[in-house]
Amino acid sequence: MSKKVLVLSSSPRKGGNSELLCDQFMAGAKEAGHTADKVFLREKEIKYCVACDYCQNHGGICTQKDDVDEIIDQMVEADVLILATPVYFYSLTAQMKALIDRTYSRYTEIKDKDIYYIMTAADNEEEAMDGTIHSLDGFARCLPGAEVKGKIVGIGAWAKGDIKKSPVMQEAYEMGQEI
Repeated sequence: MSKKVLVLSSSPRKGGNSELLCDQFMAGAKEAGHTADKVFLREKEIKYCVACDYCQNHGGICTQKDDVDEIIDQMVEADVLILATPVYFYSLTAQMKALIDRTYSRYTEIKDKDIYYIMTAADNEEEAMDGTIHSLDGFARCLPGAEVKGKIVGIGAWAKGDIKKSPVMQEAYEMGQEI
């Protein structure tokens, strides 16, 4: 059965290492007969949550007027979510965190998803990803019926394109094929 894959790429750097892994994952998924779309968070207006709770008393309607409702609609429609981020100071990007916080208005609608993480870091130790994984796991735990199916960890990737030399490129492709 064909699945609808949605990649949420939070790299502020066009063509960055995490984005290259996203492309590999998508290529594998498409070859396996799935559809795959990518949202570049850097190209979207995402205001931060102001914790006013208006959404909780008004059917998920947020007082912020930006691109988040459109992104959440795509998340709701998808079968598979890819949360992709470079690791900055041992955590996820501000762009990803802002989106996660803004799903508060409708997070219960983002249900029954298979979730994959794609992360890259300049650090050469996988432990550098622990904070990022912890944050993404916290989000996944809040989504009804969500299951984290895989994690792609690209280490030692500082400069743009460094990840191309890593075997994780093939791993991303193969994981995309296996969804």
